[in-house]
Amino acid sequence: MKKSIFLLLLLCFSTALFSQETGSTYDEKLAKSLNADERGMKKYVFCLLKTGSNTTATKEESQKLFEGHLANIGRLAKEGKLVLAGPFMKNERNYRGIYIFNANSIEEAKEFVATDPAVQSKLLEAELTLWYGTAALQETLEIHEKIAKTKI
Repeated sequence: MKKSIFLLLLLCFSTALFSQETGSTYDEKLAKSLNADERGMKKYVFCLLKTGSNTTATKEESQKLFEGHLANIGRLAKEGKLVLAGPFMKNERNYRGIYIFNANSIEEAKEFVATDPAVQSKLLEAELTLWYGTAALQETLEIHEKIAKTKI
């Protein structure tokens, strides 16, 4: 009886494992278009935006620089250089926001960051590091366009 139960359990588990393997929905064309590796991942550059050293900008100057900051985000996203951006909520660490760049090196991402008026004016400071994440992240902006009622 114990052998029968053991064999039944073994059969159930092996069937479940086998069915997971054969249910693959791998899309080679999509993977190639996103530059995904065999794990569906790729290299990006993660950028942590922190409060910068400029404490003398007026409210009007800051507002104009942040308008340029938002316009720059939109431009980089349309060019495919920026796959994710967003602000942090108020916090004690002076973290202001993040970028995830579709870049292969810190040097390449530095060129993208250098176009941000808020970084140029030192209202924001950028800290860059290489990051390995899902290649599907690049599809986020297209999905976002479909769910956002109000455009920035």
